[in-house]
Amino acid sequence: MPIATASQTIGPYWHLLEDESWADLTRLGAAAAHPDRRPIVLSGVLRDGAGDPFPDACVELWQADPPASDAFPGFGRSRTDRDGRYRFRTLMPQPVPAAGAPGTNALQAPHLALAILSRGLMHALHTRVYFAGQALNEADPVLSAIAPARRGTLIATPLGAHDGADGWQLDLRLQGGDETVFLEF
Repeated sequence: MPIATASQTIGPYWHLLEDESWADLTRLGAAAAHPDRRPIVLSGVLRDGAGDPFPDACVELWQADPPASDAFPGFGRSRTDRDGRYRFRTLMPQPVPAAGAPGTNALQAPHLALAILSRGLMHALHTRVYFAGQALNEADPVLSAIAPARRGTLIATPLGAHDGADGWQLDLRLQGGDETVFLEF
């Protein structure tokens, strides 16, 4: 009888977190390749169920827009510091077609996908980041499927200009009354 092996939360790639450039999706020339896109900085604090900062975790970011290219990887990783802070520099995404709605003009609101990996988590936790004030937020199929009282856990708030980019903040909570909505894949 085969014996199941333990799941790897981040596997052999933890060393990639030591290189902070992985959290900068614009590092390869994305601004020149996409001059019509605003650079943004997304930051926040990862907290545990008691509300304490959750240090030494990995937050991965993926975005479908703009499409990945030699100038824009579309993927990044940020480690949380001892205060639970993570930070990414990327480009503001645009709406993308809604999956499962072939033959329609349905669009998803601009968003980023996040995955959280850390000690004690046997499987990555997946969520999304939406941006306050986006007209498509109300019609987004994923956001619309979430109870209105819980949607706010996925909506980043503007912080103003930061390092030549628009700043956005989304704090993440692993458990508790204001737990971030996590998605199943």
